[in-house]
Amino acid sequence: MTPASPAPQLAAPRPRGGIVQGVNDSLVIAQRNLIRMSRIPEVIIFGVIQPVMFVVLFSYVFGGSISVDGNTSPAAYREFLMAGIFAQTVTFATAGAGAGIADDMHKGLIDRFRSLPMARGAVLTGRTLADLVQTTLTLVVLAVVALLVGWRTHTSAGEVLGGFALLLLLGYAFSWIGALIGLSVRTPEAATSGGLIWLFPLTFISNAFVPSENMPTFLRTIAEWNPFSATVQAARQLFGNFPPGYEAPAAWPMQHPVTASILWSVLIILVFRTLSVRKYRSASA
Repeated sequence: MTPASPAPQLAAPRPRGGIVQGVNDSLVIAQRNLIRMSRIPEVIIFGVIQPVMFVVLFSYVFGGSISVDGNTSPAAYREFLMAGIFAQTVTFATAGAGAGIADDMHKGLIDRFRSLPMARGAVLTGRTLADLVQTTLTLVVLAVVALLVGWRTHTSAGEVLGGFALLLLLGYAFSWIGALIGLSVRTPEAATSGGLIWLFPLTFISNAFVPSENMPTFLRTIAEWNPFSATVQAARQLFGNFPPGYEAPAAWPMQHPVTASILWSVLIILVFRTLSVRKYRSASA
């Protein structure tokens, strides 16, 4: 009787390389997440309701109570406000990105993806791209509501689209922060809390809702070098929403907001995408 031969060892699937393959894998994951989102419409609905409430409340409750370069009219504050609300909306999507990835980790779905021969960064890239699509839809609805309450732009269509593009770029950058948080916690609830707790000081110590010139010197410096403030300032500039005679603060990001916004967003993407993919790989080791 011949001894039984040892069972062959099955090699773990190797991720496929190449930029084209990585893009294809990312798009497949993005499509999967978009289909999933479409089957849970209440997530999209609630994601739209919150920023709409901010628009209405800030426009009618604070409008007329806050001075913008000496102008206290509700219309002046409404135009000043909207870029801040738009920016807050795209950055608050960070919590959803983190919670979604944490939920996939909790359910073991990420482990299934790891067993497939796909690019390592595709799972995270696909998720952030799907979140970007959802954020774009939310931003479109929010812009319509803003127009209904009296917000107007005073520049060309190209500049307005450029302003929205910078807002979406910031939202995409922040979604990578959410991805890192989602990979670092154990539950979706913790990812939601971790994704929001740092956003409140970031958005309120900025020029989103009040002019930074009215802040104490220490907070003013933080606000003017805040990446969130740079994008808000850039959006206001591209929308033509500065009041007549407005003079930007002397800080470099406020003098060159479009350049500062792009630099901040690209830097955040490079840093946090690298950290997120590294975290994903170490967790799968």
